[in-house]
Amino acid sequence: MNAMQRIRIEKLTLNVGAGKDENMLKKGEKLLKHLTGIDPVKTITRKRIQAWSLRPGLPIGVKLTLRGEQARELLPRLLSAKDNTLQENCFDGYGNVSFGIPEYVDIQGVKYDPDIGIIGLQVSITLERPGYRVKRRKVQKTKVSLHHQVTKRDAIDYLKKHFNITIGETA
Repeated sequence: MNAMQRIRIEKLTLNVGAGKDENMLKKGEKLLKHLTGIDPVKTITRKRIQAWSLRPGLPIGVKLTLRGEQARELLPRLLSAKDNTLQENCFDGYGNVSFGIPEYVDIQGVKYDPDIGIIGLQVSITLERPGYRVKRRKVQKTKVSLHHQVTKRDAIDYLKKHFNITIGETA
């Protein structure tokens, strides 16, 4: 296989949405710190949504991004919480995979913490190929060719080969 066609994990993002609940926000922060040992970042609202009583500047969740070796070490544990089975609708057309874990105690090697209680989190995996830097660099930005982009089928095949996942039936 051509070295430029090899797929790799660009980043792994963990997210806990808390809404307006300050207590849930603290629990989510503690959970992500407990899972990774890294302090998460609070997500802040930018828009006013009156129906949900949200205003700009209000913290509504916590998130954490892992790259490189840290992402590759944590991902098998997160997938084992889903019994290494993902639905086909977890994959988008651009090499991204997202799924939710309803209870963090399902993650391999994580013990129940009474301070946190039972909460879940969302996991997003971004896959890329070498050469994707051209769309993020500062000088002479350009698009990634259609032939070089990671497709849904490529993402499924990568996770099947490297993490032994199976694709479940959509209910």
